[in-house]
Amino acid sequence: MDATRRRSDAGAASDQGAADEDAELFWERHYRGRRTGGARVNPLLAETAAPLRPGAALDLGCGAGGDALWLARRGWHVTAVDISTAAVERVREHARDLGVADRVVTEQHDLARSFPAGRFDLVSAQYFHTPFALPRGHVLRTAARALRPGGLLLVVDHGSTAPWSWNQDPDIHYPTPDEIAAELDLDPAHWSVLRADMPRRRATGPAGQSATVIDNVLLVRATAG
Repeated sequence: MDATRRRSDAGAASDQGAADEDAELFWERHYRGRRTGGARVNPLLAETAAPLRPGAALDLGCGAGGDALWLARRGWHVTAVDISTAAVERVREHARDLGVADRVVTEQHDLARSFPAGRFDLVSAQYFHTPFALPRGHVLRTAARALRPGGLLLVVDHGSTAPWSWNQDPDIHYPTPDEIAAELDLDPAHWSVLRADMPRRRATGPAGQSATVIDNVLLVRATAG
């Protein structure tokens, strides 16, 4: 019985290792084959962060770096993390080109396994989706715990399928902001929900096509307690 369990656990660990490697390879190829110099800030991050006093920010899944660089140019000190080494290298290069290298730290993390150290005034998780297994609720709870008192966790998810989305599954379920908040299960004595809604906006895809899309938005604040 014990020997069987050990073999089963070893096999599961091996399968998980293969899945993690596939995820890294997938996103590495994605960003190595993509031009990222013109990356734009996500509009809901800009809307949320524009009135804030700059502090320390964490960009989860920074990708092409549009959000991290936008924040840095407005005085934020940003830790930008991604599973792709190519992505974080390019963000670092663009930060140098823009003269904000002193305000951008890049780190390669598989967030299923590791999380950046530090405490933050703003944590941004923009379209934090992947075709691979990811303990998303655990990652976002860890992000909430990394907030300084008064700090904000902004989660913006897809709420609809755009024509250019990589996932065109007609049966896909997009968790609502309330469902995301329920999954995080944060103690209301220490975190409060400031926003949970599903706004519509006109978006432009990578090939210039446009469509109306829905964003699922959850904004959480860490209380002083």
